[in-house]
Amino acid sequence: MEIAPRVVHRNKNVYKVYGKHIYGELYDCRREYLSDLDFLMNITSEAVRIGGFTLLDIKGWKIEPGVSVVAIILESHVAIHTWPEYSFVTLDVYTCGYKGDPFKTYRYIVDKLEAKKFTIKISDRSLVMGQSE
Repeated sequence: MEIAPRVVHRNKNVYKVYGKHIYGELYDCRREYLSDLDFLMNITSEAVRIGGFTLLDIKGWKIEPGVSVVAIILESHVAIHTWPEYSFVTLDVYTCGYKGDPFKTYRYIVDKLEAKKFTIKISDRSLVMGQSE
């Protein structure tokens, strides 16, 4: 599966704040992974590393039958919420600044959960010069 084209900003000088929010839904994931807290925490940590971000903390909760994992990264956060009974996952990767690649983080998790179908939405969370005046 091909991920949507990257958001490209040609002139970094016009941004006061540069933010990217990559989020979506994963369908028909491998069901047994979606209730495995340790597995989900491990792939989230690895996805943060692969994306080139700095992991500050990671927490996970077993919310029967699903799991929620939130990784706090220096650049913002990664969040996964699972519903194993539906083989369904929601995934958010939000980053601030120019460091790292949130698409790599997103795609790594999609691949590890063996999603047969997924959506990806891109939201530019930037503040452009002149918008706040």
